[in-house]
Amino acid sequence: MLSIVQSPDPLLNTVCEPCDFNDKSLKRLAKQMAHVMYKNAGCGLAAPQVGVLKRLVVIDCDQEDGAREPIVMLNPVIVAREGEPVAEDEGCLSIPGISVPVARPPFARCRYYDLDGQLWEIEGDGLLGRCLQHETDHLDGITMFERAEPMARLKALEDYERALAAGARPGETSVEA
Repeated sequence: MLSIVQSPDPLLNTVCEPCDFNDKSLKRLAKQMAHVMYKNAGCGLAAPQVGVLKRLVVIDCDQEDGAREPIVMLNPVIVAREGEPVAEDEGCLSIPGISVPVARPPFARCRYYDLDGQLWEIEGDGLLGRCLQHETDHLDGITMFERAEPMARLKALEDYERALAAGARPGETSVEA
């Protein structure tokens, strides 16, 4: 079973290698990642968050009716961002117990390959647009700490230390100390 890599593990700040479409282990990895994402109440998970330095992401921002239909993205690239950046709190399975204000454009378009090597594009605003940007950041070794404004980053780092000391677990975006 995969486990979630937590900050400050240096794997989270490592640029990932492209996926090889002939790698048969990717289907199993994607299935395991989706399981970990759902188990921890996440809406996105990137391979480095489970210790695998491959450009693979699973996303499911539409879980309202209990349906589980993750989108598996190999070698995703953000090809467009639109709108004035909006600061909203983000959580991260690899940085449990806190949320951090991160300014991002509200709309993103992402090009990726599925597990069969077919090229796709997905676009969205709101949670999906933010999630696409957040997860592709992970593939480039960027966490929400690096995306935060300097003062917000300092506060987030302090809050994270307190959250870890209080026993924060992946999937939690706040912890009472």
